[in-house]
Amino acid sequence: MRQYDLPSLYRSTIGFDRLFSMLDQVSGEAQNYPPYNIERVGENAYRLTVAAAGFAAEDLSIEVKENALTLRGEKKVENREPKTEMVYQGIAARAFERRFQLADFVQVTGASLENGLLHIDLVREIPEAKKPRLIPINGRPANDQAIETKRAA
Repeated sequence: MRQYDLPSLYRSTIGFDRLFSMLDQVSGEAQNYPPYNIERVGENAYRLTVAAAGFAAEDLSIEVKENALTLRGEKKVENREPKTEMVYQGIAARAFERRFQLADFVQVTGASLENGLLHIDLVREIPEAKKPRLIPINGRPANDQAIETKRAA
């Protein structure tokens, strides 16, 4: 029987916790490069921070299609002679592709690259038609002000 790493499913979803719909999409192989953080910075705002050390802005691409956010990184190969000989290379600059499932109505509002970290800002904007609303019941005042007005009269 196949075991699912449930915490990794929660880490790769932003803005919702639809566990059962995610189980069908699990590929079985855990993705762990590059490392990332997901922060909640407001009631409906999130920040995805990806460690992109060694990558320039032109080496990275961000694509949003339907409810999927795809990050790609690939170093541009330079055709010149290396100035130095690498003795030890601990900073991984290998190509990557990382996907995140976004909840309904989550939009990417911006991205920035600073100090080797790629920050992607996300906001969940629910349309007015989808927000819950109160329906007044006939024969009952719609709010407390109407009750106080009747008492004063």
